[in-house]
Amino acid sequence: MSTEVLSVRVRRELKKEAEELGINLKELIERTLADEIMRIRKERLRALIRKALESMDVTPEEWARLVRETRREG
Repeated sequence: MSTEVLSVRVRRELKKEAEELGINLKELIERTLADEIMRIRKERLRALIRKALESMDVTPEEWARLVRETRREG
C-alpha cells in the first residue's frame, strides 16, 4: 500500500496534550478519515437508493422484500 504525506496545522496545546496522553496521531487521523469516507459513501448510497425507489414508485419495505425474494430464488 502506498502512502502520501499529509501536512496539517493544529494548535500546539492539542498536539502536546495528545503526545502526553500517548495518542498515536497517525492512527487517529487514518481511522477518523476512513470512518468519515465510509459515512459519506453510505449517505450518498442511501440518497441514490432513495432516488431510485422514488422513480420506481416502490417503498423501501417493498424493495427489501423483493431483494430477499430474489436472493432466495438464486
